[in-house]
Amino acid sequence: MSEKPIRIGYGLSLSGPLASNGKTARLAHEIWAEGVNSRGGLLGRKIEMVCIDDETNPQLVLDIYKRLLDVEKVDLLIGGYGDNSVAPAMPLVMERKRYLVAVMALAVNAALKYSNYFVMIPTGPHPPAALTEGFFELAARQVPKPQTLAILAADAPFSKAPIQGAKGHAEKHGFRVVSEELYSLSTTDFSTYIDHVASKNPDIVFFCSYLNDSAGLIRAISNSAFKPKLVGGAMIGPQNGSIKTQLGPSLNGIVNYEYWLPVPALMYPGVAELIAKYQSRAQDFGADPLGYYVAPQAYAQMQVVEQAIIGANSLDDDKLAEFTRNAVFKTVVGDVKFGYAGSWSEARVLQVQFQNIRSGDLSEFKGPGTQVVVWPPDLASGALVYPYASAKSSK
Repeated sequence: MSEKPIRIGYGLSLSGPLASNGKTARLAHEIWAEGVNSRGGLLGRKIEMVCIDDETNPQLVLDIYKRLLDVEKVDLLIGGYGDNSVAPAMPLVMERKRYLVAVMALAVNAALKYSNYFVMIPTGPHPPAALTEGFFELAARQVPKPQTLAILAADAPFSKAPIQGAKGHAEKHGFRVVSEELYSLSTTDFSTYIDHVASKNPDIVFFCSYLNDSAGLIRAISNSAFKPKLVGGAMIGPQNGSIKTQLGPSLNGIVNYEYWLPVPALMYPGVAELIAKYQSRAQDFGADPLGYYVAPQAYAQMQVVEQAIIGANSLDDDKLAEFTRNAVFKTVVGDVKFGYAGSWSEARVLQVQFQNIRSGDLSEFKGPGTQVVVWPPDLASGALVYPYASAKSSK
């Protein structure tokens, strides 16, 4: 065993608005590293994770990665959670020709097409479309079919791709957009926005939002007399255990994307053990108490890196990238094969409806009964309750 560890460096949002998701990824990475080290490490060397807080501030990211390479002298880089933690590092990563596997970043490499980049977000080769495809497919299959759509989204860069995808699906299915509005990320009271949307009386309400504003939007529409037929879309937040317990029954009826939940079709080898270890440590770590959204993807991210190192028998960036482009990886989120621009070769985005939530107790959300996978059909754990008012009344 070499005394010199393999140092893996990255920036991650451990403070700021995305801290809960960042800490979730960090804990999953620690669990992975501990497991690898207990088995003797990789290439005869222990693993050391070098993580620097980017404070959910994209302006800090480039300097963090420069520090990792030039001061910390890390052997490998990985990418953090979210576009803001990954995109600013890409010019340096490309300049230095480094291998990079990110946790989640929706479309960072779509234009760059950097061949040594890979990402664990399961949105496949067409990320903006895949994130919202199931939501609109579900809408189109309802009888009578809804006709009109309102879009309410955060005025932020991350909203652009989901909005683009939503509009494309709306055009495909013949949904007429009757309202499109952006709100500031500093907004705390969403009742006025919901009243304005209600005045247009759309059948479908599509939200695209961050953690805290997702909670504000859901509270506002739950407390409103407005009764659209379908509500949800591309909200970051309802996947997080702390947001779920804050909202409780207000979530009933909401349909939103997810990447993994403990439903029978998604219980891949090793994932139950990971979640048990994660949840036993999450509270002390300040992370999402459930971890379903980020922890499996972050752990699988490191399984990809591990299997690439073993398969290439090297830490050379180009050799690792070549192996990663061609391999099928066995992970806690199933078999992963990469394709166009380092994305998954096939999309696997879930649509989940919250149903029959009685309280804000965390136990409400630990099993699959209140978070029902309603899309895609081959992974579904239940049926969509439609319209929204019917599912909302179950609270």
